[in-house]
Parts: sequence; C-alpha cells; structure tokens
Amino acid sequence: MAKDGLSYRARRIWALVILLVGMPLYIVLAVTIMNLLGRPPIWLELLVYIALGVVWVLPFKFVFKGVGKEDPDALHDEHPK
Repeated sequence: MAKDGLSYRARRIWALVILLVGMPLYIVLAVTIMNLLGRPPIWLELLVYIALGVVWVLPFKFVFKGVGKEDPDALHDEHPK
C-alpha cells in the first residue's frame, strides 16, 4: 500500500479517469466560463488559459506522482537467463 492511502493500481486507474473524463470536462467548463465573461484582450485570455492549464493538476498531484514508474509494491522476478 502506498503512503497516501491509494495503491499503485488505484492511482493508475484514477489518473486515467482524471485524464479521460475530468480534464475534458474541465476544459469545456473553462472555455464556457471564459465565453460568458466576454472576450478579454488576447494577451489576457492567453494568460488565463495558461494559468488554468497549470492549476487543474494541483489538486491531483498525489494521484499522478509516480504513476509512470514501475510498481513499487510488485514482486520482482529476477531470474538469471
């Protein structure tokens, strides 16, 4: 079990759900809100989208941390060939 309470497998599954479902919903929500507020100058709009592109991942940092690495809880088969 990982230190944060989620197993490696659970973090991988949640990472996929966040990327495949949560991120597209976040993008639609961000664009919708920006359109409702009116069109700001292009430089301000660019800054807002860059900020929103970074901010969305901060609450999920613990889920993504270490997901691309090998499972630390797995037993390693090291058979000599």
